[in-house]
This record gives sequence, structure tokens and C-alpha cells, in this order.
Amino acid sequence: MTDSQRRAVRLIIQGRVQGVWFRGWTVDMATSLGLDGWVRNRRDGSVEALAAGPPEAVEQLIQACHTGPSMAHVLDVDVRDAADPGRTGFHQETTA
Repeated sequence: MTDSQRRAVRLIIQGRVQGVWFRGWTVDMATSLGLDGWVRNRRDGSVEALAAGPPEAVEQLIQACHTGPSMAHVLDVDVRDAADPGRTGFHQETTA
């Protein structure tokens, strides 16, 4: 796959998404889908993620984030196109 065949998105997930293993779950999910990027908590209580990779895998992550891990209660997932971070693997970052 060439870089031009990749899709990159920025997600803001709102609801009960901190303290429920959302970041760890996102890392596991994104890694299993072969995506690159990161996930972090935000001071406003939401979770932010940047994900890039094959468009179908990115879409699978977006759909999964509407539910999240079992303890989460997702109210909204805002999806916006983003700059591709490159082939970085997927990891957690510090709170923003």
C-alpha cells in the first residue's frame, strides 16, 4: 500500500471514556487493525485519537469507538480528516 492509499482521521470521543480502559482498548484495537497513530486523554474528559492506515481499517476503528470497551458509555464520536503521522505504530500519549 502506498501512502496515497492511506486515510488519516482525528477522533474526539465523548461520554464516560476516561477511567474505563478506553486508551488501552484503543491501542489494542488499532494495533490489531494495523493502524498507526496515538490516543490520549484530554483535560475536558474526552479521549482524542489520531489513526491512519488502510481506509477500511480506519473505518472499523471509527465504528468500534462508537461503543468502546465494556465499561465505557460513548455519547459522541467526532471524526475529522487529519494529516497522516506516518508509519509510527500505535501508542498512548500523555494527556493534552
